[in-house]
Amino acid sequence: MPNVYLTKQMQEYAEAQIRSGAYANLSEVVRAGMRAIMEKDGARAFYALKAELEAAAEEVERGDYVEFDPRAFEPDAFRR
Repeated sequence: MPNVYLTKQMQEYAEAQIRSGAYANLSEVVRAGMRAIMEKDGARAFYALKAELEAAAEEVERGDYVEFDPRAFEPDAFRR
């Protein structure tokens, strides 16, 4: 189990969360924090993908694209 160092302010906040009954112990507080970070990272990835898709859609609307030719891309897949 890794050791975790908390600043005094973080430690006091965590202890207050435990006293309030929101969490049973420090491990639960830390896990909740890790879940929040993981959710935030998931949202960040979603919005990055959304921005890429919007940029690609704008390129298509401008006519700035090349038609995909699967035979040119993978000619061996179409040989019999």
